[in-house]
Parts: sequence; C-alpha cells; structure tokens
Amino acid sequence: MNLIGQGILAALRMLASGDAELVRVTLLTIRVAGTATLLSILVGIPLGCLLALARFPGREFMISLVNAGMGTPPVVAGLVVSLLLWRSGPFGYLKLMYTPTAMIIAQFIIALPLVTGFSLAGIGQLNPKLHDQILALGASRWQLYWLLIREARLSLLAAVIGGFGGVISEVGASTMVGGNILGRTRVLTTATVMEVSKGNFDIAIALSIILMLLIWFVTYALTRLQQRGRPQ
Repeated sequence: MNLIGQGILAALRMLASGDAELVRVTLLTIRVAGTATLLSILVGIPLGCLLALARFPGREFMISLVNAGMGTPPVVAGLVVSLLLWRSGPFGYLKLMYTPTAMIIAQFIIALPLVTGFSLAGIGQLNPKLHDQILALGASRWQLYWLLIREARLSLLAAVIGGFGGVISEVGASTMVGGNILGRTRVLTTATVMEVSKGNFDIAIALSIILMLLIWFVTYALTRLQQRGRPQ
C-alpha cells in the first residue's frame, strides 16, 4: 500500500509540475493512438457496413478474417510491420522503423478488425425490414447506407471506443516497431514497462495512473456523445 501511495504522490507531482518528459510522452501517446484510431474509423466503418449489407462471394471468409483479427495478439501486428519495414523488408527503403509512423501503422492494424467487427455487428442487428422501407420511400443506395449508419450510430460509437481502447493500451507492437526511444517513440505504456524493469515502481504507478486518466477522459467524452444520441 505504501508503494501505491508513493505512486499516487509521484503522479500528482508530475502533473502539478508539468513535467516536460511526461508532457512529451503523453502527447505522443495521444498522437499515435488518435491517428491510428481515426484511420481505422475511416476504413473500418465503411468496410463493416459493406460486409453487413452486401452479398458477394467470399463474404463469409472476410468476416472470419475480421473476427480472427479481433483476437489477434498485438505482438503479431508488431511482427508483421517489423518484417515489412525492416531494412531488408519490402518497404525498408522508407526508413520508417523506430518512428511514430511505424507505431501508427501497427496500431492501425490492431484497431481495424475491432472497428470493422463492431460496425458489422451494429449494422447487422438492424431490422432487415428497415432496408425495404427506406428503399420504398425512394431513397438511393447511398442514401440507404447513410440512413442505416445514422440508425446504428450508437453501435458505431461503441466501435470507436473499442478501437481506441485496443490501441491506447497495447505495448508489444509499439515496442517492436518503435523501440521506446526517449524523446522520439516513447509512449505511456512502453515507458511504464521500462520503469518496472528498472525497479522504479512508484514512477511506473504514476505513469499508469496518468494513462488511465487519459483513457477515462477520452472514453467518457465518447460515452457522453453516445448516450446523448440514445432515445429517451
């Protein structure tokens, strides 16, 4: 308990003093996780809607890949990105290894199946008769898609929360492709692991508290937005 108390005090000191390294690490955490989540939304929601509404050969196979991707360990994503971006890999000439961009790519791969899967489930649970009713009112195919997305907006916001939660908390992929380099690729999760390995448990607890506060703030804002759209 004394160690936990020290960690809480360390977190308060770091927040009160505006620790420069803490600010840098936190901002990079937000930048990497936020960009990866945004990219997964731009790709995952349309893909989830397509899989839910369209019928084409190979659809079930693609859905199985999405479902498998939702349970894939983050270190696998880190390994794939490492193999692609390593100097001898197909994209090694881009020199992206151990950069925030490599971390964003890895986290995008982690978040994409989550956002796609939740979007697929959200659109898929709508009443099939709703499709026919919208089309009967003269809506075009694109208008149909847009109205269905609006109808499933609560589920789609859950997809965003799930995607963000999946990447903001991961460690393995970020360490593999980012290297946890001070002032360049160190984020809150990798910094916490490093402090634990050094035996600085009070600092590790402080970083964990700050990470949880960040996660709570973002998810609280998204939850407020989600609940605001719920019928009274």
